[in-house]
Amino acid sequence: MPNDKHVIEALSSKITIENGKITEVTEPKIENCPIFERGHGIKKLTKESVAENINFRIKHFGYCSKDRKVSEEDTLVAVGISEILSTNLKLGKIDVVVGACDGVGTLLMSKPEIVEGVGGRVSALVSTTPIAEVIEKVGIKNVLYPETAKLDPIEGIKFAIEKGYKNIAVTLLGSPLVKEIAKMEFADDVNIYLFIAHTTGISRELAEECFEYGDIITACASKHIRDIAEELNVYYYGKIVSIYAGSEIGRELLDNRLREIGKELSNRNYPQDQTYFPKPLI
Repeated sequence: MPNDKHVIEALSSKITIENGKITEVTEPKIENCPIFERGHGIKKLTKESVAENINFRIKHFGYCSKDRKVSEEDTLVAVGISEILSTNLKLGKIDVVVGACDGVGTLLMSKPEIVEGVGGRVSALVSTTPIAEVIEKVGIKNVLYPETAKLDPIEGIKFAIEKGYKNIAVTLLGSPLVKEIAKMEFADDVNIYLFIAHTTGISRELAEECFEYGDIITACASKHIRDIAEELNVYYYGKIVSIYAGSEIGRELLDNRLREIGKELSNRNYPQDQTYFPKPLI
């Protein structure tokens, strides 16, 4: 059987999926995720509970398989990265999203329902291999490397610019790529917005760079992200997995989502209530 291997990070664990089956799960680094507990009733994360969740995703929306659902009209949460992006695509504030999809790799998304379908359920994608059926669903013209499904957001940005997009959002993990992309030079009429997710366990230095260069940053179970937000008095939304606006444009994009769903605009209530934080923060 052809090589079919996908490595993801979810619930602070690393999971390998090969030919539609989980072949490896590492021990979770955190013990409790309030969102996971609320949705599944599981108070303590274990390798078994993580595997159960991933198997649910495989069964019900084809995660890491040819049956992958890539379009979704309904949102999974009220305010998350995918939801903010989808709203701002509808409003024309963003032209395209450079993101990643299992079985596809680096992908350009200009339709809100694709952003939600691809990103709403996805965890941090470490590596993936191409699945022809999924590439066909998203459109091969939107895929940077259809033969290898390589993950490369920098080349993804260049790909978007070549196609004429001007207001480009990029989804990233908390990594040195945040600073690298922020330091790149683009034409005056090209705007790059950095959306940073999956920050659990990143260093203090990387967390500082997320706030220095990022537009939207998710807290996840990151101690440093939450500490720095407190120190800087950053505008944010959400009690469990807070979403921080690292820039004025980030605040505008976040507020656009809040307005669309009829939520009160956020604030800077500090110190944050730690009752619903993941445990432990790392």
